[in-house]
Amino acid sequence: MSPALADLPVRKVIQALESVGFAYVRTKGSHAVYRDQQGRVAVIPQHGVVKRGTLASILRQAGLTPAEFLKLLG
Repeated sequence: MSPALADLPVRKVIQALESVGFAYVRTKGSHAVYRDQQGRVAVIPQHGVVKRGTLASILRQAGLTPAEFLKLLG
């Protein structure tokens, strides 16, 4: 896990994923499911803040490196 990753608000994570083509599919419990054109699925907990370990898991699901993700954040 990259030391550059930190806890982030859920909306920032979602905005970054949507900017690379992920679209909302459904919600199951308190987790939103997003899918891209290649069929990759990222599950995002809707708890206000995404912890860095969870964020690392989301990036693996999305096929993004921490460096790519940080560029998306701007």
